[in-house]
Amino acid sequence: MRSTASLIRILGFAGFAYLFLNYVGTPEDEPSVFTTQNGLWAIYGVLIFMYIAFEICIESLRAILFKTLKPEAQETYEVQVAAKKEQRIAWFKNTYAKLWKVKPIAEEEEIILDHNYDGIQELDNNLPPWWVYGFYASILFALIYLVRFEVLGGDNQIDEYEQAVAQAQIELAAYKKTAKDLVDENTVELLTDAADIKAGEMLFSGNCVACHKAVGAGGIGPNLTDDYWILGGGIKNVFHTISEGGRAGKGMIAWKTDLKPSEIAQVASYVLSLHGTNPADAKEPQGDLWIDEHAPVEGVQVTQDSTQVEVLLENEPVTGAIIQQKD
Repeated sequence: MRSTASLIRILGFAGFAYLFLNYVGTPEDEPSVFTTQNGLWAIYGVLIFMYIAFEICIESLRAILFKTLKPEAQETYEVQVAAKKEQRIAWFKNTYAKLWKVKPIAEEEEIILDHNYDGIQELDNNLPPWWVYGFYASILFALIYLVRFEVLGGDNQIDEYEQAVAQAQIELAAYKKTAKDLVDENTVELLTDAADIKAGEMLFSGNCVACHKAVGAGGIGPNLTDDYWILGGGIKNVFHTISEGGRAGKGMIAWKTDLKPSEIAQVASYVLSLHGTNPADAKEPQGDLWIDEHAPVEGVQVTQDSTQVEVLLENEPVTGAIIQQKD
């Protein structure tokens, strides 16, 4: 493996193998597989080693076959190899000359300008062809760009960025729907599915009945079935209270270290499902009357006499029932 061509082929194979493995193994919009799976470097190294061994075998076979030739044939072969090498060198030299189109030193007198500054003369060389072609290519690119984005109104970088952000927000919203543990007190919603309510009941039975009793009637803790709440009702407030705990020094402990956000949402939804059950041994109301401003009201019945005004709110899911105000 003494030829420059062999070394170039090895480097080319190494680059191709890396790009191929990276392209095949890396999912879209994910980091390179070489950074996530370190074992792939071992496979890559084995491939390079096998290719180097292949090149060595080829060179060894070429050397063995050369030694089997007669002296005259060996001399002819060497002449042919030298001629091919000279042709490659001549091709590179010609290509370089065409790209630069520089006058040889012996012919520079033809392009010397007439003016002379303290013995310093200037050559009137033409611009290198590669620069001229690059300049023409830039003009062509500018014309295409102008038509594409200014005439036809194509999306520019800002438009593409905004579209990408909008798509990312859609995908994030879809992901959050399935990633229940990303929920917090600001994004939690009341769960009504029977499976969630059942799961909340099981968590409540295992953690909350000591203070609130099995049906939420209240013991050490407050009654959870009436319209009164110490720290506010509704799914967001109840979620926050379970997660962060009650009043400092005398309230419920924070459960965020013991329960996942999805489990807290299930417990909170189960607690709200107990509203209006009116257990026989219910504790006296504590806290303030909670009225959910966003709760639907399907019917209102007003009865008034000389002593009181009764307002009946039907199908009110949080406050539940009757607000009585005496004169």
